[in-house]
Amino acid sequence: MTWRKRLFDLFFASLLVIILGPVILALVIYIYLKQGRPLFYVAERMKTPDQPFNLLKFRTMTVVAEDQGVSGAHKAGRVTPVGARLRAKRLDEFPQLWNILRGDLSFVGPRPPLREYVERFPEIYAEVLKSRPGVTGLATIRFHKHEERLLSRCTNAAQTDDVYCRICVPRKARLDLIYQRNQSTCYDFDLVFQTIANLFRRR
Repeated sequence: MTWRKRLFDLFFASLLVIILGPVILALVIYIYLKQGRPLFYVAERMKTPDQPFNLLKFRTMTVVAEDQGVSGAHKAGRVTPVGARLRAKRLDEFPQLWNILRGDLSFVGPRPPLREYVERFPEIYAEVLKSRPGVTGLATIRFHKHEERLLSRCTNAAQTDDVYCRICVPRKARLDLIYQRNQSTCYDFDLVFQTIANLFRRR
């Protein structure tokens, strides 16, 4: 990560923490009253091919003893009513401001992958994770809805894993590498604004 990109992340993450502080506090209270503890979902993700970190989100699903792989239709029944509302506007991702301040994430970059996929596709992620993972990015903007549709048709964990590995991993990687080759502060601003615009279009 360049010093310009890190400065961009620190400045805007700090600004958003100040601006959104009351909103985040209100969400914490709302989640606690509506669905109780735990308030947060903490999951291991990979910052580099060999460096994990704990990704922080507001909890949107019921808690189970073991939770592996990406979310397909087989996990849809675990999404809580509160979680569905948070996911609709990506409010569940507000706690990732902490990950940005820590340097685990950037605002813009490839979505941080699970360890199991990094280990299964080492050649792909050796290239993709040369960029610091981000909250949003070109692959998130261009492929996220299509990925959701694909995975929503999967009725079990094995089918979800197959679709994700065969289709989602390579397609997202191609987009992530396009971003990597063209990354600049202006491009990051553009992708952030596209993400915000997409959220407003969901209304």
